[in-house]
Parts: sequence; C-alpha cells; structure tokens
Amino acid sequence: MAKILRYIRPDGLESYGLIVNNLVIDRRDIERILNLKLPEDIVSFISSTYLNMILEKIENLNFKQGFKLENLRLLAPIPNPPKILCLGLNYIDHAEEQKKTPPDEPMIFIKPKTSIAGPFDDIYVPSDYVQQLDYEGELAVIIGKLGKRISASRALDYVFGYMVFNDLSARDIQAKDKQWTRGKSLDQFAPIGPWIVTRDDIENPYNLKIITKVNDEIRQNSSTSKMVHKIDKVIEVLSKGMTLEPGDIIATGTPSGVGVFMKPEPKFLKHGDIVEITIEKIGTIRNRIIFTRP
Repeated sequence: MAKILRYIRPDGLESYGLIVNNLVIDRRDIERILNLKLPEDIVSFISSTYLNMILEKIENLNFKQGFKLENLRLLAPIPNPPKILCLGLNYIDHAEEQKKTPPDEPMIFIKPKTSIAGPFDDIYVPSDYVQQLDYEGELAVIIGKLGKRISASRALDYVFGYMVFNDLSARDIQAKDKQWTRGKSLDQFAPIGPWIVTRDDIENPYNLKIITKVNDEIRQNSSTSKMVHKIDKVIEVLSKGMTLEPGDIIATGTPSGVGVFMKPEPKFLKHGDIVEITIEKIGTIRNRIIFTRP
C-alpha cells in the first residue's frame, strides 16, 4: 500500500515521503539513492509519473532506511489545494436524520484553502464568533491530473488517492446565513490526513467503515456504502463546468451522527474536546478543539 505524507523532519526541515515497510522514506533519500530529481512540492509530485517507478525500485532494493513515524510531525498532505469541493446531503443516513430527501444531483459547496489543517493539529476557534461547533467525518478524494468534461466511466482514472477529512461546521453561523459557506470556511475548518492512500490500494471506495469519536465516544459509525452520489458521478458533474486540477480535494459528504442532530438535544463541540475520525484502510486524524478568547 502506497502512503504519501508531508511532515517536519527531526532536523526541522519540511518534506514529503513514502511509507515503505513501516518506515518513512524521505524525498531527499529517494533522490540520492535512485539518482533522481523530484518535485519539491507534493502536488507536483502526485501529478508526475514518478510514483510507480519509485515504488518498484525501492521494493527491488529492499530499502530499510528511513524515519520512524513517531519521530515526525505530520502535516496536511495537501497544504494549498487549488480547490476544496464539498458535498452536502450525500449520505442516505445523514439525509434521514434531518428528515430530508437526498438531492437528485450532487449538492456542492466550496471551502477556502485557508481552512486546511493538519491531521493532529489543535484547532483554534474564536469563541466570540462560534458557539455551535460540529464535526463531519468524510472520505476525501484527491485529483491527480488535469481534466474537464470527464465521463463517469473515466472518472476514477483522474483520482490520485484518498484521505480522511473533517468538515468542521459552525452551525450557528449556518443558521444565521441560511447557507453553508461562511459557517464552514473558518481557518482550520478542514483537518485532513493523515496521509494519502493511492487509488489502486483502495479496491472499493464504497465499502469503507467510517467512525467519528469525540473524547472516545462513538458519534458516527457508518460506511461509504451509504454514499448517495458516487465519486465517478460527482467528478462527471463537477467537470462539466469547471476544470479539475491536480491537488483538488473533493470531500464526499458525511454520514449520520453529527452533533446538531443528536437526541434528545444537540451535542456541540466544547473546549478541549478531542475529535477522532477513522476511515478503514486509510487512517485516523485526531484534533483537539481550543476555543480562544478575543
């Protein structure tokens, strides 16, 4: 399984690399050993043709040098995505908990790249601006190559890989605005990671368990099988009118169990809460919520 990640090395340098045999093989070491010059940024790397060749050569070399994960500070795999495209009401069970009918066409909104946060970052939320903070565990798709008017039959060829995504949402702002953009677009409102798992390593993206915990209490326990509009259709619909670019992130929606629809009353996130989202075969992100004072 190929996992690609960004991190701060023990010497303080920012880099990216691959997880091979439970070790992180750094870009600089790959360049040195294979006599290559790789792109310095991860988006250029995923849009290149280097990956399969690197994996094959490293496997043949039985490469056993690298960093241990616990010695690295993991960063957001895609730090500056060209676009963050998100889906609303895209899980049957999430629509049911709202007593709504899933939309006939994908319901799309956009988050800014300034909302990106790392997989284990503390999330700082202004307490004078947000009182009803909520989580949404989601499967994220990373686009690997440029495309427009992509048919559903070819759509997965444009997917580079997958990661975990938390679509943090200020429900009070959403309610005031009667739409989603401002309430979902605050800084750090899109923690992602912990790495990118390549498309070929996820045989069926529609059969992955997705679990969200708050302080170890399970809040969301569902499966991507409940996704309404599948990834291929979403890519087809999006690309009819906009160019998809390498590094674009598509967050495919959240299942039931979000805090705002908890019974008998909503359960919004509080200062110090730990939100943990795990997607089967991909990994876990874990973020602490810090409400700040002005």
